[in-house]
Amino acid sequence: LAGTVPEEPRCTVERVDASLTYSLFLQRFAFSRPVILGGVTDNSAFRALCTREKLLAAFGPLPVRLSTANTYSYRKVDVPFQEYVEQLLKPQDPARLGSDTLYFFGDNNFTEWGPLFQHYVPPPFRIPGTSPAYSFGVAGSGSGVPFHWHGPGFSEVIFGRKRWFLYPPDKTPHFHPNETTLAWLQHTYPTLPPAQRPLECTLRPGEVLYFPDRWWHATLNLDTSVFISTFLG
Repeated sequence: LAGTVPEEPRCTVERVDASLTYSLFLQRFAFSRPVILGGVTDNSAFRALCTREKLLAAFGPLPVRLSTANTYSYRKVDVPFQEYVEQLLKPQDPARLGSDTLYFFGDNNFTEWGPLFQHYVPPPFRIPGTSPAYSFGVAGSGSGVPFHWHGPGFSEVIFGRKRWFLYPPDKTPHFHPNETTLAWLQHTYPTLPPAQRPLECTLRPGEVLYFPDRWWHATLNLDTSVFISTFLG
């Protein structure tokens, strides 16, 4: 479902196509800056299994673990996946704090969700010395996670559009850890001088974003979205 959050047409993250070689990926991006990769995966089969109907049929009664959508998440809530989709998968209320906003991303039970992940085609690049782990999510329009950082990884949108905001490790963004990304976009983002604005772009299905180690990032789902990340630990 398309949301009411406007899309920013400007993209300040470099985009490359499938002609990018692994050696060039390591040389230009792996340790230095984010990049959007186009045409490096074909997840049409995985996408067909991620429709609302297919996911509810396969996982409806199974519990999923929801996290609060704030930077330092502590609260976890377990609900049946069907209850999450039918009752909690709604557009983000701009007035709600992150600690009152439940978000399904990560915390996947790989025993139960493993058969679905077997159909996912991950990006072809790796960082030497790391191994991949998947995090799968389904979220409503206007939802997202505020600024945080961790190790390197890839993120792919399966359905919907996801807006990304990124800062390098040496530029700590100005944000409140219990403020949702939507509230930050409405209140803080317009006050930022151009030199203090993040790298940003809207990711669409079929595109993969790579972010390096320790880069700050926040996300905002512009539509009801299905997405999967490959964390390199």
